[in-house]
Amino acid sequence: MRIGLILGDQLTHSLASLRVLDPTCDRILMAEVAAEASYVPHHPQKIALIFSAMRHFAAELRNQGWQVDYHEYDAQSSCSTLLSVVQSYATEFSASAIITTECGEYRLQHAISNAWQQQLGIPVECYIDDRFICSQAEFAQWAQGRKQLRMEYFYRDMRRKTGLLMQGDKPEGGDWNYDADNRKRWNGDPSLPDPIAFARDDIDKAVIKLVTEEFSHHPGNIDTFEWATTRQQALEALAHFVRFRLPYFGDYQDAMAKDQHQLFHSLLSPYINCGLLLPLEVCQAALKAYEDNHVPLNAAEGFIRQIIGWREYVRGIYWLNMPQYAHLNKLGNTRDLPRYYWDGDTKMACMSDAFKTTFNHAYAHHIQRLMVTGNFALIAGIKPEDVCDWYLAVYADAYDWVELPNTLGMVMHADGGYLGSKPYAASGNYIHKMSNYCSGCHYSIKTSTEHDSCPFNSLYWHFIQRHKEQFNGNPRMTMIYRSFEKMDSGKQQAILNRAEYLLSHIDEL
Repeated sequence: MRIGLILGDQLTHSLASLRVLDPTCDRILMAEVAAEASYVPHHPQKIALIFSAMRHFAAELRNQGWQVDYHEYDAQSSCSTLLSVVQSYATEFSASAIITTECGEYRLQHAISNAWQQQLGIPVECYIDDRFICSQAEFAQWAQGRKQLRMEYFYRDMRRKTGLLMQGDKPEGGDWNYDADNRKRWNGDPSLPDPIAFARDDIDKAVIKLVTEEFSHHPGNIDTFEWATTRQQALEALAHFVRFRLPYFGDYQDAMAKDQHQLFHSLLSPYINCGLLLPLEVCQAALKAYEDNHVPLNAAEGFIRQIIGWREYVRGIYWLNMPQYAHLNKLGNTRDLPRYYWDGDTKMACMSDAFKTTFNHAYAHHIQRLMVTGNFALIAGIKPEDVCDWYLAVYADAYDWVELPNTLGMVMHADGGYLGSKPYAASGNYIHKMSNYCSGCHYSIKTSTEHDSCPFNSLYWHFIQRHKEQFNGNPRMTMIYRSFEKMDSGKQQAILNRAEYLLSHIDEL
């Protein structure tokens, strides 16, 4: 008898390890353990989503005839780690082997691959996670010999591999990328569809009660929990997105608006990342909508690019460079994460709204993460490990393999440009262009040196100047440095003085 271990991000009936196991003689083990739920202060909604989806998945497996052992969360349990749970069940049932699928975190995968077999005293077989389009080995082969690993070229190869939006060997419409068409500001038109809602069953209610009792000290609001927790519900969420939001997703995917946490985004990433949905089936749904003339090409292409391009690319970057990648800090940042990243209380309207969205929904879309909370952390010089831990904790779709490269590489530029050729740093003007935040803000977007000037404005130039030696030779930043050099020297100094004041009072902003 073998034990098949299924993790919280492996809730897929076609999982590689499930295809190896035999329901007539093998057992399935699933576990909610304190160590995995608490190594960062995960958002209560994130924990509730994973626990409830796991419990529903276990019930589905039992209905299919599997023998499932399920270890429910117990803060007082002597089995507080995943290994201790596996050891307990392996001993109880005299298991001949542990069967699992490679997981999404280097820390745990390293332990499973290098230590578990000796510690358990039985074979541990780990199978490739073929839910992803590009395997770790395939990405390593693609990366070999390249001076720069640019996502755009990887994405084109994934288009060719999958055939998505391809006409023979040519891209649909003649261009690979329609990102230039996807930068409209949303001013209330078109109107937003009503969000999809799901009824809560006894499993959901029990999990929400558990999380409320055990994790209320973690940042985030459990009362606004709206996530799908079964595959059927996730499929309904996919269909709802394709019908009502995908037609406008392309145009407005970079837009931000006060008190609008979803706009035309899908909110499907938590379901894809935990296994309730498969990346290819989601892309195929978008492709069919385009082929049926329900959505324009820029919407379908932009959405598909996020999944088979960016999502697969950052996973490849992660496994190619771990564990050393996690400790990079090429900009030498030393400042601690400001307190409002945990309590949300700030006079900066854009930051306040992003925090409100994050704590109420365990979600913020990619521009809020990159160009608001991330941009501020970048230009303020926050330690990348603090920022990475925060992103991992507060978002329902955050797993180490996807969160770390996005945050450390793309947001914080802590890898020195390995993932992105220039830092995603911007003044408040970008936020003003793409949102309605600035009109109601305590700070003025129009100035940089006054006592009420937008903090982003002076901090941006301070960031540019303090890293001049690193960035001055970057051809993509030449015009930025020329712009600063053209300023009057008195203004330059006033901007830098304002930034120094803000940095010394950063928790008060």
